[in-house]
Amino acid sequence: MRLRSGFGLLALAAAAIAVAFLVLPVVAIFADVSPGRLLDALGEESAREALWLSLRTTLISIAIVVVVGTPAAYLLGLRRFRGRALVLTAIELPLVMPPAVAGIALLAALGPHGILGGWVEDAGLELVFQTAGVVVALVFVSAPFFLRQAIAAFAALDPRQLEAARTLGAGQFRTFATVAVPSARPGLAAGLALAWGRALGEFGATLLFAGSLEGVTQTAPLAIFSEFSRPGGFVSALALSAALILVSALILIGVKLLGADRAVETGPREEWR
Repeated sequence: MRLRSGFGLLALAAAAIAVAFLVLPVVAIFADVSPGRLLDALGEESAREALWLSLRTTLISIAIVVVVGTPAAYLLGLRRFRGRALVLTAIELPLVMPPAVAGIALLAALGPHGILGGWVEDAGLELVFQTAGVVVALVFVSAPFFLRQAIAAFAALDPRQLEAARTLGAGQFRTFATVAVPSARPGLAAGLALAWGRALGEFGATLLFAGSLEGVTQTAPLAIFSEFSRPGGFVSALALSAALILVSALILIGVKLLGADRAVETGPREEWR
């Protein structure tokens, strides 16, 4: 595409506006307050507890999503059966569900008076206003992001590779673990990044289902809102926001190292002049 053409210049201007609009707020978080004040704010016990709780619960939730979601996505990606479209729609529904609705849905299903509330109580599990409830909320809102990418990655595999592995004597699990997963790694990594990012930023479902108890259920996003709501807490809110941005950046870097953006980088390219 020639940049000297009218459309080329218009596309360049649109790209510059989009990049500036998306980057400026991120830069502003680090530019609005000095690094020393940000570090001092992060040194507060409540901030450290919120960050540690966020990292701990997101790691647990993502581990659950990957362990359960990967074989499930393998099945849904390769098998065609009656009602498959309905199942995929049900999986993707939380993607467009407002966070507050997700929290109410979890209460209606797993809360003390929910559909499965009695079974949860009989099992000796406490979810509402407990750290375990945070994990449940994070799994619910983040799993669809991983599943959607993983299903697409497995569906795009060459069936001949899988058939060749079976012909050579590999069982179903070995074919899945040694052929399908490595081949689908870019898509799985992209889904992992999306799910982890969604879990890190979760607010509404966690607040309604697990509450916002400091040191117990108050994750970093909830702590940011809490700090922002109190007089003089804006610096602490900025510090926590900066920490989450750095964690998110590390996740993206990790995805690129895993080659999750390989699919985007392959294929025909058009030279700009």
